[in-house]
Amino acid sequence: MLRLWHLTSLDAPTVAVVWSCGFAWAAGIRLPVWAPVLLALVAWSVYIGDRLLDAQAGLRTPPLHHLRERHYFHWRHRLMLVSAALCAAGASAWMIFTLLPAGARVPDSAIGAATLAYFSGVHAQRRLPRVATRFLRPLFSKEFLVGVLFTMGCLLPVWSQSVLRAGHAAWRVLLLPGLFFMGLAWLNCHAIESWESADYEAGSERVARTACGVGLAGVVLAGILVFRMPHAAALIATGAMSAWLLAGLDLNRQRITPLALRASADLVLLAPLLLIPIGLVWQ
Repeated sequence: MLRLWHLTSLDAPTVAVVWSCGFAWAAGIRLPVWAPVLLALVAWSVYIGDRLLDAQAGLRTPPLHHLRERHYFHWRHRLMLVSAALCAAGASAWMIFTLLPAGARVPDSAIGAATLAYFSGVHAQRRLPRVATRFLRPLFSKEFLVGVLFTMGCLLPVWSQSVLRAGHAAWRVLLLPGLFFMGLAWLNCHAIESWESADYEAGSERVARTACGVGLAGVVLAGILVFRMPHAAALIATGAMSAWLLAGLDLNRQRITPLALRASADLVLLAPLLLIPIGLVWQ
């Protein structure tokens, strides 16, 4: 089941919905049913497209692209997955123009434009501007861009609903949780890229050390916010748990198959599900 969840690109939409609902709970906003559905459809279509483009590039120039099982799966079932992605994109467009508040379409368009820029930059393999030094290159990395865009996508449904409430400043509550999740999303991508890289030594623990640092930062941040913003603190604490679970995966990666390791990296990001029983009694 975990294998299919990952291979069909359902992992990213699941993580997006879980964290978006977590952000909504932290901000005290009740999302309509269609909002997480819209987010899931958009994320699913984007990830299908991303993996198909990776697969196409890898098959054309194998020495430059290292394909994984998820890419081969998408390419083998490309007709079915392209059809599913187009249906998801069409349903998303209909929901955006019929259900999304007019005031929220501008930031949605901005995120869409940024996503297109990401696709053109990554898949066209354009070089960075010369003005970008080696110290600025991490800001243009795929991991960083995915972390930023994914976080903004998860926050958009909450922001869209907050604009309907006069005087509701959701950004004040979600600024720190959003920044922390951005770091966690980057860590997730960084871990996967490291594990799938031939340069990552068998005895290296770089990912584990980084993940432990992110987890510690989350605990400190949650402790600072616990009395002023307890919901936000609880959400960040689950993110810290996810970071430590990523550290555990890194330390035990030699005992886990590559596919299970990749799928587990997304699975551990579902730690906010632990807040469901708490949220039922702690509104």
